[in-house]
Amino acid sequence: MSERKVGTISRGIRCPIIREGDDLAAIVTDSVLEAAESEGFEMRDRDVIAVTESVVARSQGNYVSIDDIAADVKEKFGEETVGVIFPILSRNRFAICLKGIARGAKKIVLMLSYPSDEVGNHLITFDQMDEAGVNPYTDVLSLEKYRVLFGDNVHEFTGVDYVDYYKTLIEGEGAEAEIVFANDPRAVLDYTKNVLTCDIHTRARSKRLLKAAGAEKVFGLDDIMTASRDGSGFNADYGLLGSNKSTEEKVKLFPRDCKDLVEKIAANMKEKTGKNVEVMVYGDGAFKDPQGKIWELADPVVSPGSTDGLRGTPNELKLKYLADNDFKDLSGDALKEAISKSIKEKDSNLVGNMASQGTTPRQLTDLIGSLCDLTSGSGDKGTPIVLIQGYFDNYVSE
Repeated sequence: MSERKVGTISRGIRCPIIREGDDLAAIVTDSVLEAAESEGFEMRDRDVIAVTESVVARSQGNYVSIDDIAADVKEKFGEETVGVIFPILSRNRFAICLKGIARGAKKIVLMLSYPSDEVGNHLITFDQMDEAGVNPYTDVLSLEKYRVLFGDNVHEFTGVDYVDYYKTLIEGEGAEAEIVFANDPRAVLDYTKNVLTCDIHTRARSKRLLKAAGAEKVFGLDDIMTASRDGSGFNADYGLLGSNKSTEEKVKLFPRDCKDLVEKIAANMKEKTGKNVEVMVYGDGAFKDPQGKIWELADPVVSPGSTDGLRGTPNELKLKYLADNDFKDLSGDALKEAISKSIKEKDSNLVGNMASQGTTPRQLTDLIGSLCDLTSGSGDKGTPIVLIQGYFDNYVSE
C-alpha cells in the first residue's frame, strides 16, 4: 500500500434543519453517507462523527420558558432577596436567564466579577484597574464607586454596557436591582444570605465557600430547571448551564441523554458501512480569542456525550523532539526510518516520557470538540455535523 500523503481532515456536513421530534440519529447517518457519496470519500474505522449540542437539544424539544425559570427560582428562594453572583456577560447565554430569575424575585443583588467575567468578557481593562489602585482580590465596589472610577464602558465587540443592560433587565421584570463588584463569592453575604451562583467552571468552589461562610440558601444555575415543570424541558445534570436564548421568552437548554444518541449513530454506521466509528456531541470548544480575550467556554463541558473510544488523552511522541535530540545526527531516509520505528514501538502510556513533552495534554473530546466548533462555526454555515477522518493516524499510518 502506498504511503498516505494527507493527515487529519475535518469536514462540515450539511443536513436538513432539525425540528423537535426528528429522528436525529437517522438524519446524521444519512447526511454523512450522502456527503461521502457526493464528495467521493469513503468511511474508515475510527472516523469521528460529531454533532453540535444545539441540534440535539432542538430535536429533544429541550426548552424552558422565562416563566418556568421564574417559578423554579421562586420555589427555591421564596420571597427573599436573591444574590445573583458571577454571571457571564452575554445577551445570548445569560440575559434571558436573568429575566427569568428577576421575574421570580423581589430584589436582585447582582454581583459581577471584575475586570472580566469567567470566560474573558471584560467590563474594564487591567490597565484601568491598575491605574485606579483597585485590588480585585479584596475590594468590593458599589455601582456608584464603579462609575466614579471607571465611568461607562461598553464591550469591545458588542457595544453593550453590560452593567446598565443587566440592571435594566432586572428592573424591567419588576424587581429591585442593586449592583456590586467583587471577586470573592462571600462578599455577597453582606447583602443577602440567599445566593444563586452563576459561575460555570468554579461553581463547586463558590458553593462550598458560601455555605461555610453562613449562607442560608445556596443554589447554582446547574440547580435551576433540573426537572420538568408542567411538561417543560429540563437538564438533570446541568440545569440552566449551557443554555442559549431561543426567543425573547424561551431558552434552549443543554441536551440530555447524549450517550444514547451517539451509540445509536455508531450502530447505524456499523450496519450501513461495516465501519466502527466514534461519535460525540460537542458544544463550546474551549479556545481563546487573543484580541477580545474571550474563552469559547460557556458550556459546562465540551462534550456531554461520546462513544467509549473517545475516552482519555492523546498518546503521541513529539516529532521535532525526536529529530532534534534522539536522532539529531540523522537525516533523509535514515531519519525517517528511525522516527517511524520509534512511533511503531512507542509505549501505550507515554506519561512522563520526555519525547512526549509539548504534545497537548487535554482530553480527546476537548481537543476534537475545539476542531469541530471551529469547523462548524456558530452562524449560517448550515453544518451542525462534522466528520473528522485521520485524527488517530500518525506518521507511519498507510
